[in-house]
Amino acid sequence: MSKAKLKPLNQQAIVVTGATSGIGLSTARRAARQGARVFLIARGETDLRALCEELQAEGARCAWAVADVADFDALKEAADKCVRLFGGFDTWVNNAGVSIYGPIRETGLDDQRRLFETNYWGVVNGSLVAVEHLRGKPGGGAIVNVGSILGDAPIPVQGVYSASKHAMKGFTNALRMELLREKAPVTVSLVKPAAVDTPYPRHALNLTGQAVQNPQPVYATHVVADTILYCASHGIREITVGGGGRLAASFYAALPGLAEPLLAKFAPSLMRDRGSAYRPYEDGLYDPTEDGLDEEVHYPMVRQYSVLAEARKHPGVTGGTIAAVALAAIAVVLLSQRSGPTRYERIKRRIDPRGWVDVDGLKHKLSDAAHALRGGAEEAGERAGKASHQARSSFESLVDELRGRVDFDDIRRRRDHAGKRARKYADDAGQYAKDHAREGGALLAVATLAALVGAAVLESRQPDSKIRKLTNL
Repeated sequence: MSKAKLKPLNQQAIVVTGATSGIGLSTARRAARQGARVFLIARGETDLRALCEELQAEGARCAWAVADVADFDALKEAADKCVRLFGGFDTWVNNAGVSIYGPIRETGLDDQRRLFETNYWGVVNGSLVAVEHLRGKPGGGAIVNVGSILGDAPIPVQGVYSASKHAMKGFTNALRMELLREKAPVTVSLVKPAAVDTPYPRHALNLTGQAVQNPQPVYATHVVADTILYCASHGIREITVGGGGRLAASFYAALPGLAEPLLAKFAPSLMRDRGSAYRPYEDGLYDPTEDGLDEEVHYPMVRQYSVLAEARKHPGVTGGTIAAVALAAIAVVLLSQRSGPTRYERIKRRIDPRGWVDVDGLKHKLSDAAHALRGGAEEAGERAGKASHQARSSFESLVDELRGRVDFDDIRRRRDHAGKRARKYADDAGQYAKDHAREGGALLAVATLAALVGAAVLESRQPDSKIRKLTNL
């Protein structure tokens, strides 16, 4: 058979399971507003009847059937009713699902099997019913399965639910490949929402004894509904709604050894709703719930847009935008390089390590240090000379005072000896001062030479270097 030819939404008949709550409710309403004929399937007759009357009052063509997706025969009967009323259907949306909050070991096996009956076998039943109708329909049609980001990255406390979404993802991908092999005109899309603003936590069987919630960021139901309806007319293979969920799944896929300990520690705390008191709601695991058709009123902060989903839905626009931004950035850099010193050149010079040292400042500091050293040495020499002269004068005065009272020749001999020693000390001090003064001058000369060499190297790196011009000559 030929490739599927998906119709515009206003020409389609769309079947939605789990149509009276959350994502299914939003999908049904938005499909009806876009002109599609909508067939609703759920377990609660009261909500189904009320929703159908609401949509019909807005001018939509709508019908409904009570069915549990876990019951293949009931789903087949509902599909037959849709064919009788609308002449068939073009898109089948497998959306029905339930959850369990609690450790796997504390969850009864009967409850785990019941969850799989809805989340996994409900998708299998709906897909098989849809394939049998669509594969023989001219132009074929689309099957859209609503999975979860937890089908890529499991978390504790919702382990059973994560397992069912992993199984559903495997089934969806395998079914798609089999239909490709048969060349059946049926597209199979998998939509993987992150946390969504729905009554999902209240419908879940809660074994934790605490109020629970979806961790932020949380997205509005219409964001997922718009993605489902896009797949109905464009046949995308797989799409994630919510960048936060995609980030978590990518982190888990890339570094599971690091992601698992972190999720084990923090996921239970993130899912706990500390702002609400725990109330044992009637879960929807076995029996239908009635929410009064509230679509999204459960979280104070809800994101109304998913950049990731929009980028996936419009790859051409996304690629063109990225290319345009890149070209604009390159053009700005190239154009700014054509006229004088530019911001780019200033940044390049600023990050150049050679510019981190103030050569002129260093040269002045070394010069000041050398002058100070030389001045100190000369001052020390002068003080030593003065000390020698004072010692000699004092000694002569002492000799004159004691003349006649002591042996003059003995004093003279001592004087001469002391004078020689004083002169020797004075000469040594002066020579020390002169030597260190010369060393200070040599240090200044070396520092000056180093500064000149460094300045010459830096100057030669400039585009208009005079040194480079001289060397080229």
